[in-house]
Amino acid sequence: MKIYVFGTRGFPGIQGGVEKHCEQLYTNLPKDIQVTIFRRKPYVTQNSTYSHVTFIDLPSTKIKGVEALVHSFLCSIICLIRRPDIVHIHNIGPGCFIPLLRLFGLKVILTYHSANYEHKKWGWLSKQFLKLSEIAALSFANKIIFVNHFQLKKQKEKRQTKCIYIPNGVSGFARVDNIQCLTQLGIKPEKYILNVGRITPEKGLETLIDAFLLSGIEKSGFQLVIVGGVESETNYFHMLQTKSKNKEIIFTGSLNKKYLQELYSHTRLFILSSYNEGFPLAMLEAMQTGCDILLSRISATQIIPLNENYYFEKGNVTDLAEKIKRKISEPQYIHSYPIESYNWNKIQEATVAVYKTLLAKQYNR
Repeated sequence: MKIYVFGTRGFPGIQGGVEKHCEQLYTNLPKDIQVTIFRRKPYVTQNSTYSHVTFIDLPSTKIKGVEALVHSFLCSIICLIRRPDIVHIHNIGPGCFIPLLRLFGLKVILTYHSANYEHKKWGWLSKQFLKLSEIAALSFANKIIFVNHFQLKKQKEKRQTKCIYIPNGVSGFARVDNIQCLTQLGIKPEKYILNVGRITPEKGLETLIDAFLLSGIEKSGFQLVIVGGVESETNYFHMLQTKSKNKEIIFTGSLNKKYLQELYSHTRLFILSSYNEGFPLAMLEAMQTGCDILLSRISATQIIPLNENYYFEKGNVTDLAEKIKRKISEPQYIHSYPIESYNWNKIQEATVAVYKTLLAKQYNR
């Protein structure tokens, strides 16, 4: 079975939830499934060798709104020439090429990660394009995998036979005692609040920073640690830096798993302040490590049922500040969350089953 994949910038060592998702999914599939990943050259900084995964690195711009479109067009042309058994596309933007691929007889699976047009970073024209792309992708894909069951419910009545729910997963984020990475970053164990994710407007970091400062806990020696790289959203980042002219707020940039494990293991509180998400992997990583957490109340953070103690109202600075103070004042312990079913072995099995079902229909005709 030959699977060609695009809609991701690639892996390893490339930040992003979709990138982590693809790395975990494809590197551990059965060896009889040959996977080809299209990567965007400007983001590729390291290589790893996998027995059944190969990479095609294509030139790409980093211009927001153009990058994914140009790259996906090139990927589509190569798929039309090489004709793999299945093309697996991630995200609705690259999904605009699904009608073309289907026209030439290719089988296509779409993984719907999030409604990208809801993200603040996109202008009006880009949002309209993404909405049209969503319509085309959902209409023409042979199968659609949703990582968020709330998004699945919206589409299932129209496209019941081809919609499947396969969530994100998490693995390898056990607690660690080491603090070497924390020491390098100038961070004291148990004296910081943590946020992890790309620095983009939909992450709600201005709400988090304002709430941290309003809570006043920096006067008690607490720091706010924001982990994530900046790509095209430099103006947004500069705005956050202006808000953060305070030594108790640290932007670390993108960090590898070793650093993340230490940061999750020793934080006093993990906060996800996002306005929009598909199914945030950082939330799962924090849960697996046993962090105390606060999550903005959006559909993606309610996929895993939690009590009210773990939520604050999206975008509400005052509510978040009050809940930060309350959490910090409570006794500290390792938390346990109902995430047993969100493991990559089950996710890989479910994805392979989709592949086999799609190909079985083709061969039985």
